[in-house]
Amino acid sequence: MNSPTLFSLSFLFLLLLLSSPSTTGTSHPHTHLRKDYYKDSCPNVESLVRAAVKEKFQRIITTAPATLRLFFHDCFIRGCDASIILFSRNGTGTAEKDNSDNLSLAGDGFDTVIRAKEAVDRVLDCKHKVSCADILALATRDVVKLTGGPFYEVELGRLDGRISTRASVRHHLPRPEFRVHKLKTMFVSHGLNLIDLVALSGAHTIGFSHCNRITKRIYSFNSKTRIDPTLDLQYAKVLQQQCPRNVDPSAVTDMDPTTPQTFDNAYFKNLQQGKGLFTSDQTLFTDKKARNFVDLFASNSTAFEEAFVVAMTKLGRIGVKTGNQGEVRRNCALVN
Repeated sequence: MNSPTLFSLSFLFLLLLLSSPSTTGTSHPHTHLRKDYYKDSCPNVESLVRAAVKEKFQRIITTAPATLRLFFHDCFIRGCDASIILFSRNGTGTAEKDNSDNLSLAGDGFDTVIRAKEAVDRVLDCKHKVSCADILALATRDVVKLTGGPFYEVELGRLDGRISTRASVRHHLPRPEFRVHKLKTMFVSHGLNLIDLVALSGAHTIGFSHCNRITKRIYSFNSKTRIDPTLDLQYAKVLQQQCPRNVDPSAVTDMDPTTPQTFDNAYFKNLQQGKGLFTSDQTLFTDKKARNFVDLFASNSTAFEEAFVVAMTKLGRIGVKTGNQGEVRRNCALVN
């Protein structure tokens, strides 16, 4: 295993520190975002959201990965404006959520935001004052914490977008077969660097995937080999047992085969052993530059958590709506 020397570990750590949330290198407006945005209008917003999220999480385990994935998909398409939650007009199937890339988003993520919004709006002082986009950002932080991940301060002040189109999703989300170069290009376009890419991929430490996303890797990789050679063979056989060839499309397998319900650094240890579920996971270890960060995060969970918080803060600033660009939706699924 190519673990970095002590010198390069320290150097990487320095890079992490330099990559603090204040230096996004992105032109997206976020200057009005601040941690105390609702100090006067809804001072208890964080505890109201946290209580609603916790109640949902304790009943349904998929709440955490579903909410985290929803936040990522929302921010990467039209910016963090909760446009992912909007229904299409008159049931025409033309909203972001209707795109095939979003059909696998679990309903529990949407439900978590809607329940938290209802809890906030039940408080008279807060009614119709807190955006669905901010509630999604807070709920995401809360599910990370509830599954054992780091607690971090969330910048607030996003408005909800009024536009949601199925077409806008096309080519804007990472795909399971992507390699580092393609992933990096996509992330850089949002002001996110290679460290952010590797750290955010660590979110795959919780949750599951539908079997049809990995059938090519385990049954028909290419003309020379049926199984992707970057996959650990024993792990590939386990996956074949969990995902038989003609399996029901709704069948799923865990993203992290070791601790699938705990937010930890096991994802990176799995990559070192050839146990990344997607090509887009394993490519982080086969790529020399990305591997440095995989090795660092596998050996140092604090470094992973700190990099994850930096990356999530930068992610939460993408394409933020301000002024007349957005609104505070009364119903998260409908424009006012």
